Amino acid sequence: MPTTLSESRLPGLDLIHRGKVRDVYALSAQELLIVATDRLSAFDVVLPDPIPGKGEMLCQISNFWFAQTAHLMPNHLTGKDVATVLPAGTDLATYARRSVITRRLKPVPVEAIARGYLIGSGWKDYQASGALCGITLPAGLRQAEQLPQPIFTPSTKAAVGDHDENISFDTLVARIGADLAEQVRDATLRIYRWAAAYAAERGILIADTKFEFGTDEDGRLYIMDEMLTPDSSRFWPADEYQVGISPPSYDKQFVRDYLETLDWNKTAPGPHVPAPVIAATAAKYAEALKRLADITLD
Repeated sequence: MPTTLSESRLPGLDLIHRGKVRDVYALSAQELLIVATDRLSAFDVVLPDPIPGKGEMLCQISNFWFAQTAHLMPNHLTGKDVATVLPAGTDLATYARRSVITRRLKPVPVEAIARGYLIGSGWKDYQASGALCGITLPAGLRQAEQLPQPIFTPSTKAAVGDHDENISFDTLVARIGADLAEQVRDATLRIYRWAAAYAAERGILIADTKFEFGTDEDGRLYIMDEMLTPDSSRFWPADEYQVGISPPSYDKQFVRDYLETLDWNKTAPGPHVPAPVIAATAAKYAEALKRLADITLD
């Protein structure tokens, strides 16, 4: 059965970061232990109610994609067994499927977003300006319409409780340098195109996705954190896709749609999520994991 973990507690290990979803521990100067909890964030706010088993599903689908795309881009996984680093007395069953030992990299301070369809904040920006992150798009596009080709739309990487902001590629270059910015853009689009084609064969459209990257001491770029999960992507069932509406999804858009019905200003503290919405969200994550990676967590 999937386990539930809202916040990790690993005495003796050095907790260096507690993010919206992941808790990160330093194992050495070269390695980290990353634990995917069941916390759920929406509109950059961590909600008070966890989604049972979500962290396990996120970790397993990320590991699947890291393996599938290793020929396209090196990733942060070491392949080491987490059981070897957990403190004595820790319940291995709680952590085994939601934790990984990774290389300790220097994060690139950007959310690297690939968009294949016009939805979310991209749709809002397009309605306001006809452009997205400095990229002028054709006139007359409709909500959820497929773009002529995938585009790279970086955003700031906000702290917990703050909101990410879309930025232009020129702004990214000014922040991290032209060479690294071009590497990040090329890797983002290369992986997105490959994954979108793979998912389409399994009846899922990847509308957009967000990657994170880091560099090692030699400046080599790696993809890290999570990869093509329901938290970082919009997954649409191909057989229910329609232009002109926000399509049904396998991701946390289901929770976002519920939150949009509330009188909430999208700042902390977040509202409680009803049990039926939690259960339906968990089921959507599980279906995405099964359809994309053929993994079922019993």
